[in-house]
Amino acid sequence: MGSDRTILVFGDSLSAALGLRPEQGWVELLARRLQLQGYGYAVVNASVSGETSSGGLQRLPRALELHHPQIVVLELGANDGLRGLPVEGLRSNLEQMVRISRAAGAHVLLLGIRIPPNYGPRYGDQFAAVYPAVAEQNRLPLVPFLLHGVALNPELMQGDGLHPNAAGEPVVLENVWPQLKPLLKKNL
Repeated sequence: MGSDRTILVFGDSLSAALGLRPEQGWVELLARRLQLQGYGYAVVNASVSGETSSGGLQRLPRALELHHPQIVVLELGANDGLRGLPVEGLRSNLEQMVRISRAAGAHVLLLGIRIPPNYGPRYGDQFAAVYPAVAEQNRLPLVPFLLHGVALNPELMQGDGLHPNAAGEPVVLENVWPQLKPLLKKNL
């Protein structure tokens, strides 16, 4: 690509295109869009299905060292929520990942997640509130809900009800793009 500009997408199965071919996932769709529009960024997808925020916190320093990203797109927490882990731990882990990323010279875009309603409104509300709180505390751009317009549409979701299908992935990218675009510099 002839560029040292890198975007590191650091997430879980929602960014790893679980159940799909990699080229169908929103991260690969993003890489193609950036190439077609002349942005000159390499996109590294360091997402791992099943990853929790604590697992991500352990993996992040190595990923930053390997890839030297200018932008980190942070998408973790869904597995914390599905396991009913304490929201305080999620918030602490996200804030530490933001600090580590910034110390490595990267801008951070935070992608918010919500959990299915069967976890109860109290936990669900507390969980959903973590992302805007971390974004506000750290003055980060935020995608409030990565699966907005996708999660409750069975035509855009896989049979598990948790992951977008190939038709849903472009909608996910459209949720991310308005917050990511201001962080990008054109490769002129």
